[in-house]
Order: sequence, then structure tokens, then C-alpha cells
Amino acid sequence: MLPFRSEIRNSPSHQTIKIFLTDKSLDNKIKRHLEHFKEIEFIEIRESIGQNRADENITVFLKDGVDINKMKTSIDSSLWWYFEKDMVDE
Repeated sequence: MLPFRSEIRNSPSHQTIKIFLTDKSLDNKIKRHLEHFKEIEFIEIRESIGQNRADENITVFLKDGVDINKMKTSIDSSLWWYFEKDMVDE
């Protein structure tokens, strides 16, 4: 099972990237890990609503003018690095 998955969500007010973790106990650690991106406006941990979803997700709001596709790629790369490093450290 993958440690996370991410999705771009379009809403009328703001595009977001939602991150669903396999282990929701890591939500706060991952939130802190993502705070180093200067393109991120703010990050929230939210309850997920819907079928076949994790109980919670990390919702990433980007600053105006940021390319959401490039940011999703950057965030995904950073998270893969994070989880690979974490597995090596154990």
C-alpha cells in the first residue's frame, strides 16, 4: 500500500491539493514538512467526506499565481523523499 496519494481539487474559490495519508497519525508531521514550500499560503488538516476516502486529509492552499500542476509534482517528490528517508532511518 502506498504511504500517500494526492489530488488536485478545483473549487470556485481556490484550487487546492489534497493529500491522503495511509497513516493519519503522520498528519501533523507531514503538515510541518510541507511548511517549507514558499508557494504554499496555508495548510489545514480536514475531515474527509465521501466514499472510499481516508478519515482525514491535508489540504494545501497555494498562493495566487502558483502553477498547481508543478506544485503537485514538487509536493509528491518531497513526500516520496520523506517516506523513503523515514524507512531508511528505521
